[in-house]
Order: sequence, then structure tokens, then C-alpha cells
Amino acid sequence: MDYQQCADILAGLHRMPSAERDARRGNLSALLTALGHPQDGLRGAMVVGTNGKGSTAAFAVAALSATGQRVGSLPSPHLQEPRERVRVDGRPVSRAEYAAACTEVVAAIEEHDLPLSAAGMCTAVAAVHFRRACVTRVVAEASIGGRGAAVRALDLDVKVITGVGLDHTDLLGDTLARIATAKAGAVRDGEHVVLGRLHPEAQAAVEEVLASRTGLTLWQLGRQIHCTARPGATAGAVVLDVATPRGEHRALPCPLPGTHQHHNLALGLATAAALAERGHAHTPTDELLRPALAATRWPGRLELLTDARLDGWHGRVLLDGAHNPQSVATVTPEIERIAAAAGSTRTPPAAVVFAAMHGKDAPGMLALLPRPWPLVLTRTGSPDAADPAALHGRLHPARRAGAVTAPDTGTALRRAAGLVGHGGLIVVLGSLRLVGESRTVLGLPPA
Repeated sequence: MDYQQCADILAGLHRMPSAERDARRGNLSALLTALGHPQDGLRGAMVVGTNGKGSTAAFAVAALSATGQRVGSLPSPHLQEPRERVRVDGRPVSRAEYAAACTEVVAAIEEHDLPLSAAGMCTAVAAVHFRRACVTRVVAEASIGGRGAAVRALDLDVKVITGVGLDHTDLLGDTLARIATAKAGAVRDGEHVVLGRLHPEAQAAVEEVLASRTGLTLWQLGRQIHCTARPGATAGAVVLDVATPRGEHRALPCPLPGTHQHHNLALGLATAAALAERGHAHTPTDELLRPALAATRWPGRLELLTDARLDGWHGRVLLDGAHNPQSVATVTPEIERIAAAAGSTRTPPAAVVFAAMHGKDAPGMLALLPRPWPLVLTRTGSPDAADPAALHGRLHPARRAGAVTAPDTGTALRRAAGLVGHGGLIVVLGSLRLVGESRTVLGLPPA
């Protein structure tokens, strides 16, 4: 098969009804057996949580790569192309490499009649590629939940829970306790667990799950893991001191914007330390760690394009995949800072392009943004995308007055460009699918 055929197969799996997806979930283990256990020999970490998974995983990959190891990773979801879900040393595999691994997986599916869900397909393709590329150290991001996540089939013995918030409540439960229980369900006996800071309700639920496991090692941010931000050597710079039970690292750069990324960097570094604790990795020196962290990039998370161009328009575009009220609340101060940094008195200071999936608290997310900023409500190509007219009807009347709709991402970006004018700022948020489509419309390659 060629790469486009592989991409089309995955797109079809994403359109699958949830009942059929659930029915196929149990096939992944059998298919990996049919493929000759490509996951055998993989050592690494599975990262779960409501927010911060991707950035935490990216920092963990950087820390592990600093020791000279080749590190595979499985982000979820992809922004523009499926091959972004299979990475080596932080870079997506080529289209040819992805197609080769996918072809092997599809042949096994057909031979053994073991159809997969989209998440299962992504996991199997990654495992096959890592075997082909002789990659044995892996950081895998769970898509939704933890206990039922496809990447759990890779049997990685470090589990990371970045945080717990109210999201995917239709699948995981409508309370923090239920969601935390689902995420902590990924943990098996004898594993090493790394926890971020949790709401007390989520903390209690996680502790209850972990109490039922045996032989665990547990590190948590604020307890066994500590992170302190302080001024760097140059004006305005901030560096981090991070301590884990494996040692202290000083004056680390955090290249991703937002103070919440300090938390993610500390968890990523603790993840690498946990792997070292279990004999799966070496601990890098600060001299090796600093440039590796400084080079970390994670597209679509407060990603600022300072010279974006679309047709005849040019200006700034800020892309963030915040897709629940908790994540929007986290990034809004940074969005406002970026909007103010231009020192402009233009009206409006920015326009927001927004799309969300069905069932998301869109009014709750949009209520957190500055009210004078106009909104362009749109929909992505996802079959689960909310209709922009329906989103408009759910807004508070005061917010509805400054909102317009657009049928697709390209049209929405062009309407926002017309609202802010040349040199203005467009803020794109609400879903990672919207971020990916925006990057494509703006001519950016997968990253």
C-alpha cells in the first residue's frame, strides 16, 4: 500500500461507531501476537492525563535522547498526518516508513481476521516500525483514559498521570473521581508511577486505585519531585531547578511558553529518571540535558507564527489545542500576554477561530476569553465536530453578538484575517484537529 491508502484506512477507522470500536478493542493483543510480538523488548513510559500529555512526553523524549539513546514516541492525536503518531527522537517517520509498517499490519489483520480500532491501528503500526528501526525505548501517549487505552498493550512499566480534569465525560465519567479512576486503571502491579499535581478529589481516587496494586514505586510532583523557577542569566529569562529521587538538575531551559510547561518539564524529566531507576536508561548530565531540552518543540501548544500568510493577508497566528475549560483557563493568561506584547492599540486586539467536538463545554471555554475579542465559530472535518450554528446558539447572549460562523477552517481563518487586518493576531483554539487543519491551510509541514 502507499501512504495515502494507509491514511485513508485510518481516517475510516476514526469514523467508526463507538460500539464497533469497543468491539474491536480486544483484538489488538491477538494481532500483536500474530505479528510476532513487535512490542517485546520495548521499555518505556505510558503517559495519561487530561492535559499536558504531549508536552510531558516531548520533554521525556528530549531527556532520554540526551543520553544518546534512540527514543520512539507515540503522540495522540496527530495534527496533520498519521505519520506524526510514530516518531523517532521527536521527529515523525517518513511516509515510506509509515506505509511499510502499516502494510505489514494490514496484511496481518486480513490474514487473521482481527480488525482494529483507530487507536489499535496506530499502536500496532508504531510497534512494527520500532521493531524495524531497532528502537527499544518508547514514550507512548494514551488517547483517552488509561485502563482501556490501546498503548497499554505495549506493557510499558512506567506510568505517568499528568493531571485530571473534566473532559470526555461521556466516556470516562462525569466526576473527577471517576475520570481519575479510569486513568489510574492503566497501572499494573510492580510498576513505577509518576504523578502530577492532582485535585484532592482526583488524588483520593488515584490513591484508592494504587492501594489495590502491589510493588509500586510512586513519585509525585510536590512530594518526591520538586521544580523551582528562577531568573536566568539574561534579562527576562527563566530557568528551572528540578529534583527527583535520582538527583538534582539546575538551570534548565523551558522553551515551551506558559508557566504550566514548568510542570510538564518536571514530569518529563521525572519520567526519564524513573526509567533510569528501573535500569532502562541512563541519567544525563546537565551539560547534555540543557541543549536537548532547549531544542524541544511541540507544535500546536501556544505555537506563535509571527509571519503567517494567507492569500494576501499577513500577520500573527497563535495556535493552541486547548479543548476543555481547564486547559483554556491555563493558556488564557499567556494568550493575553502575547496579544499585548505587540504594543498595538488596534481594535480588536485579536480574533478567535474556534471549533469543538460534540459534547464539549464550548460556552465554558469561550467564557474564559476576553469578551471584546470577536469569534469565528467553525467546524473541522472530524465526524464528531460540533456544528458552528449550534455552537453559536449555545453562547451567552452578550457573547453571541460578537460571533460569526464559517463552514470550514480555511474560510474561518480568512474571516478572522478580515476582522484583525494586516499585522493583526488570530488565535486558533478549541481542538487539536482545528490546529492541524489551520497549520495545513497556512502552508506549514507536519512537525
